[in-house]
Amino acid sequence: MATSLSERSQRVVTRHEFTLIVASSFGALLEWYDFYIYAALAATFSTLFFPSGNDTVAFLASLATFGAGFLVRPLGALFFGRLGDRIGRKYTFMATIVLMGIATVGVGLLPSFEKIGMLAPVLLVALRLLQGFALGGETGGAATYLAEHSPRNRRGFYTSSLQTTATLGLLTSIVAVSVSRASMDEAAFQNWGWRLPFLVSVVLLAISVYLRTKLAESPTFREMKQAGRLSKSPIAESFGRWANLKYVLIMLFSTASGVGVVFGTGHFYSMYFLQNTLKVAPNTVNLFLAIALIAVFPFYVVFGWLSDRIGRKWIMMLACLLLAVTTQPIFHALTHYANPQLEAFQQRAPVTVRANDCRFTLFSAPVTECDRIRSFLSASGVSYSRLPQQAGEGVSTEVGSIMVHGSDRRQLEQALIASGWSAHADPARIDAPMVVFLMWLLLLYLAMVYGPMAAFMVELFPARIRYTSLSLPFHLGSGWFGGMLPFVVSAMAVARGNVYFGLWYPIVIALVSFAVGALFVPETYRRDITQ
Repeated sequence: MATSLSERSQRVVTRHEFTLIVASSFGALLEWYDFYIYAALAATFSTLFFPSGNDTVAFLASLATFGAGFLVRPLGALFFGRLGDRIGRKYTFMATIVLMGIATVGVGLLPSFEKIGMLAPVLLVALRLLQGFALGGETGGAATYLAEHSPRNRRGFYTSSLQTTATLGLLTSIVAVSVSRASMDEAAFQNWGWRLPFLVSVVLLAISVYLRTKLAESPTFREMKQAGRLSKSPIAESFGRWANLKYVLIMLFSTASGVGVVFGTGHFYSMYFLQNTLKVAPNTVNLFLAIALIAVFPFYVVFGWLSDRIGRKWIMMLACLLLAVTTQPIFHALTHYANPQLEAFQQRAPVTVRANDCRFTLFSAPVTECDRIRSFLSASGVSYSRLPQQAGEGVSTEVGSIMVHGSDRRQLEQALIASGWSAHADPARIDAPMVVFLMWLLLLYLAMVYGPMAAFMVELFPARIRYTSLSLPFHLGSGWFGGMLPFVVSAMAVARGNVYFGLWYPIVIALVSFAVGALFVPETYRRDITQ
């Protein structure tokens, strides 16, 4: 007689089942790799696909395009979630991987702004949206599939292996970009070399599709189908009934939003902050992040394993609280250890802009003198204060004891240099071990919340609507709160004139996530997920 699901959940996964799990995880790794290549090349894309003339505006536009892929993920979650609950996990897997592969190769073949004008950013955004749509169906499906193959008392441990694929995908993308950069000069990389990491994914896609054709359907789904217990309307059941909707909302405003800001801060913004604010060389930043990613890798499994023993809730909530408490100190410390010259400059020579006609524009060139000054200072990684323009005098900028009248970039740069500023972080003065440690610490918070989260999400919802129910809040929280984080934090910093001001965004979201989670998130680690 066939083994029941309740009996299966108590035993160790067989070698065949484990092979299937590894195959599904490889597909998830490829999708994250495809998605992260853009993040690793955001600064390059700002020059290739957006109008020239304002580095700050182009970079913000590049970050917004990156975030657009996250914004559309909830639509993918609804579309593929319904398919996963209606026709099965396996076939939905296949569709998401093919869509992601098509979009990624498309970016690698895309002409630049110089060749096709405004059509270039339009097509880039369209391909990013397609990537996000595909990824919206991947995470929930992979978590559901893997958890439904796992023994009950080891779900956290087994599903944590899936959670490592995001880190492996980012690490692989960094390696691919770094190798491409190192194998040619900068001019060649800007011209055509940046396309290689995108085009290489064709090979990985072929392997992934082959592996996914070998996947067996989830045993939970098979038995629900045989028993006639499949949901006829997963979306209506998931979000139209308060008994389930309340858990959707709890997850959205606790673990999902929490993992989003932890994810965005550790994986992305720390990289952008080092590269664009602290002016550390891109390859050096990639090396630091790669080391931190490798060092944190085992902790995803450690926290997944630990959650099987003491529960999932408080491990995840502690990560949100730690992020809220330590974000500002960590980023101030990054400045101290990565670019002490910039730190000393800001302390010794505070910058004050005296102007009245200051506007905050995200996607257009600066018009007024004040706008041009603020754009230059922001692109230079310099914090500044702003005071009203004095009567009878023109726009001016004080850099320590040096006064600059007008908005001439060359004069402003000379004043900064004379006061101790440098256009690049001095490699000899970078404390590499401390920078890597601080980046690792941010990633450790992610391992704490992300390691147990796949098991938690699956355990929170009933099997017949699980794929749909967990996918939407996860992608709303992680995608909207986290995917737009680099853009929002950068835009807040530019608007305020303080490189640290935007960090209050992840801090506030993390505090809200902790409060909601502490009050309303149930402990799930002993639940039966077969029903």
